[in-house]
Amino acid sequence: MSIEEDSRRLAELGYKQELARTWSGFSNFAISFSIISILAGCFTTFGQAWNNGGPIAISWGWPLISLFILIIGFCMSELVSAFPTAGGIYWWAATMGKPIHGWFTGWLNLIGLIAVTASVDYGCATFLNITISRLTAGAWEGTLPQAFLLFVIILILHALINIFSHRLISLLQNISVWWHVAGAVVIVAILVFAPSEHQSLGFVFGGTLNNSGFGDGDGGLPFWLYVLPLGFLLTQYTITGFDACAHVSEETQGAARTAARGLWQSIFYSAIGGWILLLSFLFAATNVDEINKQSGFVGAIFETALSSPLATAIFAISTIGQFFCGMSCVTSMSRMTYAFSRDGAVPGWRLWSKVDRNRTPVNAILAGCLIAALITLPALYAPAGSTTPVAFYAVVSIAVIGLYLAFLIPIWLRLRMGDAFKPGPWTLGRKYRVLGWIACVEIVIVSVYFIMPFSPAGVPGNKDFTWTSVNYAPIAVGVVLIGIWLWWALSAKRWFTGPRRTIDDVPAA
Repeated sequence: MSIEEDSRRLAELGYKQELARTWSGFSNFAISFSIISILAGCFTTFGQAWNNGGPIAISWGWPLISLFILIIGFCMSELVSAFPTAGGIYWWAATMGKPIHGWFTGWLNLIGLIAVTASVDYGCATFLNITISRLTAGAWEGTLPQAFLLFVIILILHALINIFSHRLISLLQNISVWWHVAGAVVIVAILVFAPSEHQSLGFVFGGTLNNSGFGDGDGGLPFWLYVLPLGFLLTQYTITGFDACAHVSEETQGAARTAARGLWQSIFYSAIGGWILLLSFLFAATNVDEINKQSGFVGAIFETALSSPLATAIFAISTIGQFFCGMSCVTSMSRMTYAFSRDGAVPGWRLWSKVDRNRTPVNAILAGCLIAALITLPALYAPAGSTTPVAFYAVVSIAVIGLYLAFLIPIWLRLRMGDAFKPGPWTLGRKYRVLGWIACVEIVIVSVYFIMPFSPAGVPGNKDFTWTSVNYAPIAVGVVLIGIWLWWALSAKRWFTGPRRTIDDVPAA
């Protein structure tokens, strides 16, 4: 499909070609592959799975949850093929349903994208903090305030890259893919050949751990029905953000096919690469006591199984991969902000929907990065004895809940439309019904789990209760949901009509 045909299809959907359509199909795939980033999520949330289930939450949990996420991806690929717009899932919901569906989908998606930007850049800052400390032999102490300072610096750098280097972003997305592939291969090779001993197959595929504080050890119903599912946050968080393929579809050539293909392929290849990477972690995890002492921090594996230079090399490879990931997150988040503002849904929408002479939504980039920094402020504090702030996992949960609930609405609306839906060139055919229902049920279940407390100290009324242990995801998501519902009921339903046509400024037929 030529650029003229892409622009014509966009016009049929009601929009002028304002963003530069310079991205190839590979670049479209690359942004979601970079946002998924097995060099980010597999490292930063490894401890969540280790403490909540142990090895089986990783060796079995990863492929199982990946399969469900791939099904979600197939459902969304069909939708992006039919509607290749920067508004992505918000636009799909508003078009297949009513303005209220678009309203809630857009806000959930925007919240999720800002939270995932915050969590990825904070994870990058954490690993950069450790890397600098190791390279300076401890002269850089690597404290939480220092991690937060690096987090802010990384956010600023990502904002500047996105503002001033539109073509550079596309190039860096492509480089990011090869960095993730080569980096993962190098890390796996190091963990296979460098350690003097490895764990057994029985430990990797049958070992269980329960460091959550809930239940009585690693057996019984509390473990299998509550603790172990909390460990699945590792997979559900790592393989997310793939809606980026939709958000940059107005900048992608042949988007009706390439964006659809890029979306599901980014999930598929990340699932395979991530599983291999995680298995290498588990086989190298021979000092279980030290890993438990460091609250399941993945760095404890490298520090105990490898020489100091090799451990530092792994930290550095992951940090660079996470930097690429965060850059892609800012790109996706800013395009969603631009598209949602273009349709008048965000306060001050004229400001956030404005593009500069390079056809870049500068104000949307700056606003999103600022909010990402603000919601991560609680990460300046961590519970006693913990190396990772609970606030980090809370932001991760906000990202997962916001994004996947936003995915749920258009998938459900597609199911409701049935044969009235007009597919694009990439379609599920008759399989859409069974895959759609599987996707909807999985999203509802994980959303319930990830608003639950991560430890007894985070349960109000517990004798050891402390605010630094609270998973504030349900508070943040709940307040936002109530807020956008009240805003809709009291005001927005009278003026928000969903996507606004920008072709000749005339209403849709």
